[in-house]
Amino acid sequence: MAAGRLVDVLSRSRSLGFLGPGSVRVHIEHAKGFAAASDGTPERFADLGSGGGVPGLVLALHWETVQAVLLEAGERRCAFLRDASVDLGITERVTVVHGRAEDLGRRFELRGRFDLVVARGFGPPAVTAECGAPLLQVGGTMVVSEPPEADGPDDRAGGPRWPEAGLARLGLAAGSTIEQPYHYQVLLQERRCPAEYPRRVGVPAKRPLF
Repeated sequence: MAAGRLVDVLSRSRSLGFLGPGSVRVHIEHAKGFAAASDGTPERFADLGSGGGVPGLVLALHWETVQAVLLEAGERRCAFLRDASVDLGITERVTVVHGRAEDLGRRFELRGRFDLVVARGFGPPAVTAECGAPLLQVGGTMVVSEPPEADGPDDRAGGPRWPEAGLARLGLAAGSTIEQPYHYQVLLQERRCPAEYPRRVGVPAKRPLF
C-alpha cells in the first residue's frame, strides 16, 4: 500500500513540475540506489535540495525508523513535501526545512548533525560539496547522484570532478564510485568542516572551490 501511495505522490510531484520526465518507478529505483551506496542504515539523513521528493521521501519510506530532514529553498516545493509526508504517514519522522543551503548549513540544529547527506541534481560538484559538508558529522557520508558521463573530466575545469585538494578544504575525501545501474559518488567526512564554510548565499556557485 505504501508503494502505491508513493507512486501517486511522485506522480503529483511531476504534474506540478517538481519532478523530471520519465517513469516514476524509475525515479524510485534511482532513489533507492542511494541506500545501496550508503554505509548501512543512518540514524538521521538530510536530503540536500529535496525538490519533488526524490530521493528524500523514497528513503524515508525505505528506512522505516530513520529521521529524515528535507532541505529545500522553494516554498511551493516545501508545501508539497509537507503534504506528501502526511499522505505517506511519515510526518513523525520527516521534517521539511525551508531555506537556502548556504544558510541552513550554519544553523546550530543542522550543522554537523547528520551521518548521511544525499544530493540529487543539487548543483555542480564544488557547490554540492560545500553545501553538504557542513551538515555532516565527522565520520559521516555524502552520496551524490552523478550523470552517466561523470567518468571523465569535469567539463568546466578539465580536471577531476572531485579533486582531492578541493575536497580536503571541506574535511572531505572521495570514497567509492558506484556505476551500476545508476551512478553515485560517495564522499567521506574525515574532519569537521571548517567554520568558514559554507560561504554566503550564491558564493559557492560564483567562486567554486574547485
